[in-house]
Amino acid sequence: MKSFLTTILFSLFTTSLFATEVVDYVNPLVGSMSKKLLSTGNTYPAVALPWGMNFWTPQTGEMGDGWTYVYTADKIRGFKQTHQPSPWINDYGQFSLMPVIGYKIGQEERASWFSHKAEVATPYYYSVYLADHDITTELTPTERSAAFRFTFPESDSSYIVIDAFDNGSYIKVIPEKNTVIGYTTKNSGGVTPDFKNYFVIEFDTPFASSDVWSDSKVVTGKKELEANHVGAIIGFKTRRGQTVQAKVSSSFISFDQAWLNLKELGDGNFERIKKSGRDRWNDILSRIQVEGGSTDQYRTFYSCFYRSVLFPRKFYEINAQGEPVHYSPYKGGVKKGFLYTDTGFWDTFRALFPFLNLMYPSVNEEIQAGLANAYKESGFLPEWASPGHRFCMVGNNSASVVADAFLKGIGVEYSETLYDALLAATDKVHPDVPSTGRWGADYYNKLGYVPYDVKIPENVARTLEYAYDDWCIMQMAKKLGRPEKEIELFRNRSLNYKNVFDKSHNLMRGKNQDGSFQTPFNPYKWGDAFTEGNSWHYTWSVFHDVQGLIDLMGGKKTFVQMLDSVFVVPPIYDDSYYGFCIHEIKEMQIMNMGNYAHGNQPIQHMLYLYNYAGEPWKAQYWIREVMDRMYTAAPDGYCGDEDNGQTSAWYVFSAMGFYPVCPGTDQYVIGTPLFKKMTVTLENGKKIVLNAPDVTKENRYIKRIKVNGKEYTPTWFSYSRLKQGAVIDYEMSNVPNKKRGIDKKDFPYSLSNEK
Repeated sequence: MKSFLTTILFSLFTTSLFATEVVDYVNPLVGSMSKKLLSTGNTYPAVALPWGMNFWTPQTGEMGDGWTYVYTADKIRGFKQTHQPSPWINDYGQFSLMPVIGYKIGQEERASWFSHKAEVATPYYYSVYLADHDITTELTPTERSAAFRFTFPESDSSYIVIDAFDNGSYIKVIPEKNTVIGYTTKNSGGVTPDFKNYFVIEFDTPFASSDVWSDSKVVTGKKELEANHVGAIIGFKTRRGQTVQAKVSSSFISFDQAWLNLKELGDGNFERIKKSGRDRWNDILSRIQVEGGSTDQYRTFYSCFYRSVLFPRKFYEINAQGEPVHYSPYKGGVKKGFLYTDTGFWDTFRALFPFLNLMYPSVNEEIQAGLANAYKESGFLPEWASPGHRFCMVGNNSASVVADAFLKGIGVEYSETLYDALLAATDKVHPDVPSTGRWGADYYNKLGYVPYDVKIPENVARTLEYAYDDWCIMQMAKKLGRPEKEIELFRNRSLNYKNVFDKSHNLMRGKNQDGSFQTPFNPYKWGDAFTEGNSWHYTWSVFHDVQGLIDLMGGKKTFVQMLDSVFVVPPIYDDSYYGFCIHEIKEMQIMNMGNYAHGNQPIQHMLYLYNYAGEPWKAQYWIREVMDRMYTAAPDGYCGDEDNGQTSAWYVFSAMGFYPVCPGTDQYVIGTPLFKKMTVTLENGKKIVLNAPDVTKENRYIKRIKVNGKEYTPTWFSYSRLKQGAVIDYEMSNVPNKKRGIDKKDFPYSLSNEK
């Protein structure tokens, strides 16, 4: 009877799941309860289409504040078109609309109190009641445009304030066409001097009045204005409940292109556009259907999934001939072809791009074409683009992004150009943006590491990432049939991680030009030789040769002890390099998981490394701990910066039960599944069905695996197998199976194991 009732209840529960469309589980507010001193995501509610060129968000912060929307704020200042990938990178191409009652222009006087209880936030639609004005604002986007609907009270003083922001802007009111046009040049870098974001706003209601303003002061007698900070205020006489609708679009190319982009909205029917956006999100998110979890788990999963398909965003537009064109943030002017932007490869090479390669290869095909264009226009591949090259983070991880795609059959058409771009970066650095190319390449190529004492910060982090990037180049070179001498060069360089390994501590450590290690050495010291982490975090950044790292440590037993130690040592730290406790440190400290710092990217793959040393059950334990303890669907739902989909993609992959430890291989390392069933529909129409009917919080250990009905002993799955479709059956248990995954033949790839 108990078994029968359980079956009935489970059936009812899963029926309830599919009675709700998957997009309804997404909470765009996850991660928005953040501040400079403590990040729980550092996100904002991005109202957009997947990979859309323009996002929209309510604006609680002051103009120019990277924390554009904070959950704990009380007031909204406007509804902003945004292209911000991160508060640390800030925004560009930004302007806003704000409905008001009364002639209120400045961002403080026009601001209105609001409550989350009167707020609806979804990926495709946003609505909020502005209490001080008795106005409800709604918006719904397309890729390059958006429809607004403002519901006013009865008033002769109903207005909409259009703010083109400071640092150079233009506005023009065309009353006879119920239209306002303008441009904004406000940016945070990564653009050329001709940068502009041109916008057009077309209202469905005649203007009762219209003025332009500069620095929040009306300029009488004019309908057109160009200055540091301009805008417009449009008046309407409204009945209670009357709606004023606006069609809004923009372009980085021209006003003509902005008008062309406006055609995405068609007749402007708000409900039709809203439904189209909802359908688009359901299509993208329903590629992974989950069953047999709690409602909170569904919400967390699909909220992470939503964040995994926002960035990088499209930066191209479609011209009158139907061709993709883009403004070049690298060279200026208009160029043909695709371009994507707003992503930092230091973060996203790890899981976000592998996720695209598995789930949305057609999207990454366009991204690879865009990378080829970026190289042609600037002489470099981007490492952090927003919209052009930005000085941020370390590594040359465009090599990973390019190679992993190419080796999976994506971007093959551009492979020669992209390989040339990879080679070009191995011996030079961008003259203006040291984080693009390879800072310290001369030292690295000569000594095999970037020295600690040559005033190049984060030198060990650079060395480790360059070594992995060289392995990626080697893999691509082999597939392209490049000369053996060239292949061997990069193979040898990929072993450079050994040069910064200190056997006396079994940790990575800064090394001086003369070959001596830095002294004194504190493995708990953040920054300095490392990037937003310490030696405990970065020692594991040998993605391509974990066996080589195991050998350096003296074998599997010591290696596992070192992995265990990350969780055993207390969350102590040395912040002397920064001079204060940076938020990444605080986020590690409060998670009560020793020195494990999941809130930042360098260590996120570490949990899976137990598989390489024959103790995969420990990976299964800790992966489930992180999923259960560090992710929720609440406004404080992340344990650190979400970072353009990387921290989210980690969760999505891990919920599947596997993870791409080393992009550039054909392998995903097995962890532990989260749901009783998951159905993954690939772009080629094939399905991966993941069954784990016995999984619970306690039953996190894998007893056995069958693939297509056959016993499967490796601790990894191959991309080539998965893309053909597969049925994977996990048999789960509440006790570890210490006999599975202990044979070397079942371990994942390591360079040192190649013959």
